[in-house]
Amino acid sequence: MSKIAFKVKKQAEKSILQGHPWVYENSIVKQNKEGKAGDIAVIFDQRRNQLLAIGLYDPQSVIRIRILHKGSPANINKEFFKTKFKSALDKRGPLLSTETTAFRLIYGENDGLAGLIIDIYNGIAVVKLYSEVWFPFLEMFQSILRELLDVSTVILRLNRILQQAKTPLKNGDVIGAALESEEVIFTEHGLKFKANLIKGHKTGYFLDHRHNRLKVRHLSKGKRVLDIFAYAGGFSVNALAGGATEVVSIDISEQALAIAKENAKLNFENPPHVTMAVDAFIGIKELRADDRRFDLVIVDPPSFAKSEAQIPGAIKSYDRLVREVLPLVAKGGILLMASCSSRIDKETFYDLVTTNVADNNRKYKILEKTAHDIDHPEGIKELSYLKSIYLQLD
Repeated sequence: MSKIAFKVKKQAEKSILQGHPWVYENSIVKQNKEGKAGDIAVIFDQRRNQLLAIGLYDPQSVIRIRILHKGSPANINKEFFKTKFKSALDKRGPLLSTETTAFRLIYGENDGLAGLIIDIYNGIAVVKLYSEVWFPFLEMFQSILRELLDVSTVILRLNRILQQAKTPLKNGDVIGAALESEEVIFTEHGLKFKANLIKGHKTGYFLDHRHNRLKVRHLSKGKRVLDIFAYAGGFSVNALAGGATEVVSIDISEQALAIAKENAKLNFENPPHVTMAVDAFIGIKELRADDRRFDLVIVDPPSFAKSEAQIPGAIKSYDRLVREVLPLVAKGGILLMASCSSRIDKETFYDLVTTNVADNNRKYKILEKTAHDIDHPEGIKELSYLKSIYLQLD
């Protein structure tokens, strides 16, 4: 890896000093030579020609430099990254003291390593890349993971853009010790779950909602629970563990619901669990036609807005979900509404939900608002995506 010197626009300098981890292509005003993905980018300020920041160069991305360090000289070597990993691990200490064996060790920009995700599942690391800059460091990371966590197997997952590019390694490649099975059983707050680390969504499971699943467990005793967009049954299994008298899981994917059933059976014999493999809106309509009521309703849809152009449509979908699900919430029942779209900010989402509830003549009390779990620390606005609101309805 070679070093490349850069100077950037004044606004980009200000952004770097404020802690933003990205330098865009159109912010660069001077570059002393060309380079390849993963080369060290050294940024100097314009006024005094002093070191401003150090990052990784990505010639294939509009995010041309991903900042690693600012304000002072640093050697970007194994010790540098090991310190970053150790700091991230220490932040997860409270979570790791629980009966939990699956967690996010590195959350990209929010842990100072832009475009890099590392999740640990029962001693197996899943590394997801959002930039080519990280390929030269994978062997080093494998060594660090072995030293810090005794992890010897690393699975590589690539985002969609990298899957279509010519890269030295491919999506699903295994680095280090052989993988015995694509599926792994891990523990989350004492419950067992199964994840496919090669084919599963994200890195195999939705770890970010872990704390909300535990809250649902604590709210479920003696309740009828409806889990809409249930996927692999994380909320549903926690509701069963909390003593729910009935749990109905709705998801359009039969494959996902099959895993949800397996996850329930991993923890209980003959649980009161029913699945509906159907589009969410159709499932809601069928339950309403049967005049069903639930004491706890969980609505956790996929991202409705993956681009700015999709925001109006996303807002309409959230509006429709709240309106149509309200009749299913029993008097005194709880509605948990969640959004994983970073393009819909928290206040907009919370206002949308509460306005729809009020407009449909249901009085409500806000019990709690939550964001990411502890292993998904919040940093830059662009990566602050998860928000949930708990409402008790009259």
